[in-house]
Amino acid sequence: MGWIIFFGLIALVVFWAIGAYNRLVNLRNRFKNAFAQIDVQLKRRYDLIPNLVETAKAYMKHERETLEAVINARNQAAAAGQKAAANPADPAAMKALIGAETALTGAMGRFFALAEAYPDLKANQNFLSLQGELADIENKIAAARRFFNSAVGEYNTAIQSIPAVFFAGSLGFRPTGFFELPEPERAA
Repeated sequence: MGWIIFFGLIALVVFWAIGAYNRLVNLRNRFKNAFAQIDVQLKRRYDLIPNLVETAKAYMKHERETLEAVINARNQAAAAGQKAAANPADPAAMKALIGAETALTGAMGRFFALAEAYPDLKANQNFLSLQGELADIENKIAAARRFFNSAVGEYNTAIQSIPAVFFAGSLGFRPTGFFELPEPERAA
């Protein structure tokens, strides 16, 4: 009778451990999927920016430096995005992506500020359409970023809570960072 209780307790602990491990895997997959949604929207934005710049080139002939800065910032952000998409749990890749996104946002801000000085460009239907589409994508990125940060928070809480904290690290579950933007960009 004692052996049955002993093996029953062992089986209970094993099933509990399997359930805890599966929950952590589920949470890790959820935040990776959430980042994939950000990645989709970022790629849409990266694809849209060259069209926007190309439309503006005809009107902003004397603003070559600004146009090139936007394209360079876009290319750097796209490269950083690929690295982060390969492993969203990598803090260095996320930090590089956040830095590249901040630089891109700054370059786009200067671009739109200059566009204000060109009334013909502001009246161009293609430019207005692309600008509206970009604004829509920005809203979708913000929503995806909130979902990602929520999933990361839930994952980090799970691996730092008792009892998972005792085994999560040894099984490869490490805390990951949020996709947080610097204060000026958040305000924009």
